[in-house]
Amino acid sequence: MKSPTIKKRFQYWFDNYMSRGTGALITALFMLSGLIIFTVAALVKITGNAPDDMSLLQLAWMALLRTLDSGTMGGDTGSFFFLFMMLVVTFGGIFVVSALIGIINNGLEDKLDELRKGRSAVLENDHTLILGWTPQIFTIISELVLANESRKSGAVIVILADHDKVGMEDAIHERVPDTKNTRVICRSGSPNDLTDLEIASPHTARSIIVLPEGADPDTHVIKSVLALTNNPNRRAEPYHIVTQIHDPTNLDVVKMIGTKDLVQPILANDLIARVVAQTSRQSGLSLVYTELMNFGGDEIYFKQEPALSGKTFGDALHAYETSTLMGIRKADGTIALSPSMDTRIQSGDQVFVLSADEDKINLSGLSRIPLDESLIQISGKASRPKPERALILGWNRSGSTIIRELDNYVAKGSQITVVSDIVNLEKKIRLDNGKLKNQKIAVREGNIHDRALLEKLGASEYDHVIVLAYSHLGQQEADAITLITLLHLRDIAERDETPFSIISEMLDLRNRELAEAAKVDDFIVSEHLISLMMAQLSENAELMDVFTDIFDPEGAEIYLKPISDYVATGQPVNFYTVTEAARRRSETALGYRLMSESHDSEKAYGVHTNPKKSKKVSFTSEDKVIVIAEG
Repeated sequence: MKSPTIKKRFQYWFDNYMSRGTGALITALFMLSGLIIFTVAALVKITGNAPDDMSLLQLAWMALLRTLDSGTMGGDTGSFFFLFMMLVVTFGGIFVVSALIGIINNGLEDKLDELRKGRSAVLENDHTLILGWTPQIFTIISELVLANESRKSGAVIVILADHDKVGMEDAIHERVPDTKNTRVICRSGSPNDLTDLEIASPHTARSIIVLPEGADPDTHVIKSVLALTNNPNRRAEPYHIVTQIHDPTNLDVVKMIGTKDLVQPILANDLIARVVAQTSRQSGLSLVYTELMNFGGDEIYFKQEPALSGKTFGDALHAYETSTLMGIRKADGTIALSPSMDTRIQSGDQVFVLSADEDKINLSGLSRIPLDESLIQISGKASRPKPERALILGWNRSGSTIIRELDNYVAKGSQITVVSDIVNLEKKIRLDNGKLKNQKIAVREGNIHDRALLEKLGASEYDHVIVLAYSHLGQQEADAITLITLLHLRDIAERDETPFSIISEMLDLRNRELAEAAKVDDFIVSEHLISLMMAQLSENAELMDVFTDIFDPEGAEIYLKPISDYVATGQPVNFYTVTEAARRRSETALGYRLMSESHDSEKAYGVHTNPKKSKKVSFTSEDKVIVIAEG
């Protein structure tokens, strides 16, 4: 084989050197400049053409000045050779400086492009890391910003998603314009890739939220959790990971891969189905859940309260003026949501309360509770439940669970009708639900926003109408169908004197304002509710057991009941008296809903949780009391 020539070797070396980037090019230009300067200075000195017998260093300095500023040679005097050499070094300087400016400019552009790609490593500690990008992210960021307001040193949210960095930043700025004392840092990369994960510094994060993405969101979540928990560079301390799962069969898989860590998966479809089922029978319940889970109002806190040790739960209900007792966490960690009123609070127990802030959980110290016995209503005999008729319009993955949940609440002989344009849905529903104990199912195929079909169904003859968003469609398209259906239903309701509740599921929170024109009894923005819960858990992992108990159909649950069953209406009454009236029914009062404010978004649609107990309110017969009860 013929050996390469010197020319080819030089070209090969030159190509390799030039490929090293901006730094190598600048170094080469400096070396070339130095070579020109000292060569010219040496030639002038050797030939004896140096003016005023200048030294080599003085000549080099003159050459350097002409390299940097071509106008300097305008005042030169001396021999022809000296002037020619100064001309040479000036032309060399023009070439070098021009090339240097071009290289620096290109280098800066490359660096800016690199920064725009979001591939630089994050050097943060105690930050909240969000993996993935879905519409839920805006609610989560908004809630975390509110949660971090009390942090004097500020807080950081880092987002890693397979999207353009600048695009993510622009979208966040548009939807969450004021992040207060929270910095939001975006990075581009795959949450499933071990190398990309290192960019977001997961090993120093306070908590990690994994958002479900793609056509198979559960697979994406499992891979992301696996990349975190089995990372070869993982930290010794357990990670706190919050995520959501749609398929119940994947729940155990997520828990299995996170045995060394605190992984908290929310079963999204199951949770929303329970909320829809419960809300369909008592309007306003989703609003109460929203108030309990957002950071904008009152939140749930745990506290060791030695002064309550030895007291019964019923006696402790009046212990706080500006906080509301919800339950007890036993010394072994078990949660008792609104336990029996004679349950003793032990020395190792903690109470959990609803309060505006942790530093506002203070015992009132009242020796005498200001009750108005004359306004407390005597508990009447509960009426026997009657069979109910429910109509479900539309369908998604929560549908089957909603039917099963309703079966736990309704009386025997109840009926449920499902209408959807999904083909062969009846077979799937019967396969998923099997034999129900209290309900009979009828399934019809049709266009749910067809007015003629709604009239033919006799929507006004049902007790509850539930409108579900089609999950196989885009958010806006699905919500558009829901909105049209709601407008038809509200028109039907206004023409008919028979009262029936209308419950709607929305996908995009921004469409709720449009839907309010339909005066629907209640809205459930599914992804918004899940986002609130994820944000709460990322800040306080201990809340998982409380939320699990609240949404568990077994045991105590949250209800909205007629206030007239508890206290006299039309007269000012304080919340101490309402709390006492509920206590005598073995229930825990959390607040009330004023129906006169039910369509006022600025007043939380009339929902008042954790009211000041001494404040007096005049209720009407339409108002509701919010209680934790067995049924």
